[in-house]
Amino acid sequence: MQTSGVSQLSTRVANMAESATLLMSKLARELRGEGHDVISLSLGEPDFDTPEHIKSFAKKALDEGYTKYTPVPGLPVLREAIITKFKRDNNLDYTMDEIVVSNGAKQSIFNICMSLLNPGDEVAVLTPFWVSYSAIIQLAGGVPVYVSAGIDDDFKVSADQLAAAITDKTKFVIFSSPCNPTGSVYTKEELTDISKVILSRPNLMVVSDEIYEYINFTDTHVSIGALPDMKDRTITVNGFAKGFAMTGWRLGYMGAPAWMAKACAKIQGQVTSGANAFSQKAGADALLADLAPTHAMKDAFGKRRELIIGLLNEIPDFKVNYPKGAFYIFPEVSAYIGKTFGDGTHFEDDNAFALHLLKNAHVAVVAGSAFGAPGCIRISYAASEETLTEAVTRIKNCLSKLV
Repeated sequence: MQTSGVSQLSTRVANMAESATLLMSKLARELRGEGHDVISLSLGEPDFDTPEHIKSFAKKALDEGYTKYTPVPGLPVLREAIITKFKRDNNLDYTMDEIVVSNGAKQSIFNICMSLLNPGDEVAVLTPFWVSYSAIIQLAGGVPVYVSAGIDDDFKVSADQLAAAITDKTKFVIFSSPCNPTGSVYTKEELTDISKVILSRPNLMVVSDEIYEYINFTDTHVSIGALPDMKDRTITVNGFAKGFAMTGWRLGYMGAPAWMAKACAKIQGQVTSGANAFSQKAGADALLADLAPTHAMKDAFGKRRELIIGLLNEIPDFKVNYPKGAFYIFPEVSAYIGKTFGDGTHFEDDNAFALHLLKNAHVAVVAGSAFGAPGCIRISYAASEETLTEAVTRIKNCLSKLV
């Protein structure tokens, strides 16, 4: 008798949650395929094209023969450019053996988790968090321990909260700043307090996800690894997707102590090997070239931030944060959750609320539960001002029909 294909799957994949952002994007595409005009504000992808000079770098790299296998930790020319970038922008001094280039920052985080975690090891996850952190930690056999902050604290976890969550099983702490999904940015003072917690524990590491570094409206990005005594305790993850609008290029990198970088390269060598050659050469040139297009993109996001905050504040019972970076806004909508309206509409949770907006307003957002923050929704404002205005108008009109 032939068994079901599903029954043959590993418990690993059976227990793994599907990415909520990708799932909502999929549902939006399906609805669009049925002929509906759907506005998708669910994915974390700049709506800008990769700048022309970077595309030219890639074409030139192809012509120069960058078409072969690359060293697992990355082409020397790119690692050297990353070293220059870390020193220039982050006051971090790395050597070649401390840099690993990967197929996106997500693979860097996967490499880290697979290199550090044994079954049962804990990871302190500052929450709200990017959806893939928990899934990758669990895939590696680790246990995510969520340390949460709400909108009244600008979604930023305090050092005291972190200290209370650390146990003898905690292997590392992970967070992003600027943060996906909230847009919050940790200040130097806040990171200094967190660094003291890290340093108070022997061998405790921190993974600092800085993929949104160039979309920071405070104009002051602080890398925790640059704080006193923190370089050897920090793994700094970054990439090209957000700040250079290079999402499809799949190019990320990390700076870490040499022992950690060597372990991550070892993992990557058995999974994908090195990232593709011509994108690496283009990435090296991009890091050292004029950043004017990146700054212009950030300025455009800043204008959209002001627009969408004003529009969302017009919707009753939306509690709106003021993000300092990235291109997300993370309103709290808990006033709508658990409530039955006069027409019989009932929102059991934020997932039901997000699905209601998709089906009735034809606007795709992501439920906050996916980021460890029930009662919120994530809205990406990586879209034109006209699209954002139309989307929020639809949401407002949709919710106004609830009686």
